Amino acid sequence: MTALRRLLIAIAAAITVVAVWADTPRRPARRTSPVENRSTVTQAINETANDTSRINAMIRARSTHYHRKDGYTVYIDTVTGDEWVDSTQFTSVPKMKYPLVMAATVGVNIWDPMMRLFGQKHGLIGFSADVNLHNRYFPAFEAGVGTARNTPSGGNFTYRSPMSVYFKIGADYNFLYNSNPDYQWFVGLRYGFAPFSWAVDDITLDSGYWDETSHFAIPSQNATAGWAEFHIGLRVKLFGNLSAGWFIKFHSLLHESKNVHGEPWYIPGFGTRGQSITGSFSLSYTLPLNKRKSEPVVETEADQPASAEL
Repeated sequence: MTALRRLLIAIAAAITVVAVWADTPRRPARRTSPVENRSTVTQAINETANDTSRINAMIRARSTHYHRKDGYTVYIDTVTGDEWVDSTQFTSVPKMKYPLVMAATVGVNIWDPMMRLFGQKHGLIGFSADVNLHNRYFPAFEAGVGTARNTPSGGNFTYRSPMSVYFKIGADYNFLYNSNPDYQWFVGLRYGFAPFSWAVDDITLDSGYWDETSHFAIPSQNATAGWAEFHIGLRVKLFGNLSAGWFIKFHSLLHESKNVHGEPWYIPGFGTRGQSITGSFSLSYTLPLNKRKSEPVVETEADQPASAEL
């Protein structure tokens, strides 16, 4: 009986201790602070070394600024001296300096007439027209007439091609599109096409064996030809609406009709066979189509501050 009593007393005491421990508030666990070393000190800096927004904020904080006439704020880095426009200020894409349809220009190519004065045996005259779009793009059309008559020095034949028309269509690009339109620097492409005829007269063949001379001719032959043309050049205002233009042209045949008598020596608008480089000199008149004043160009720059050492 005594042993049972002692057991019950021990169980009651254990229950009491557990209950008291459960109701006692616990202190937070003690945290051990890490040891600081070079790695832990620079860790935050390394993690944000490439944070562009943070770098920009730091540079902007050490910068001064001024306001341009167009309303934009220009920042100046007081350390490096770099300047930039805050790209967050841009609410719309800046407009082109010149209106869409500015002018139309017509011209006459007097290169061939000039060269004929110096003995050239082919060519005649050409005309051109183009439309100025933003002073940057120039859709263009050309047409002209050409003829040839040539008896080579010491030759035994005469090549002739009666007056025939040619056509070209293409476009030019002006590298000086945001500059004064009185000065234009072009590169351009053209596709040319010409239907024409040609003949060879007075062909003379001597036979030394038979001691005889024979004469014959190739009658008029109809032909067509197409070619690609690339050119570079300048157009400069002379006075008023009159301008002068100089071009260097590189061209190559794309296709031509076949003929049992051979290939024509001259193609109107293209020139002589085997001649891949030629030139032109033109006088032109420009008719303004839009008298609205040009709008100022906003010269924008991306927000590209110099790199900072953190």
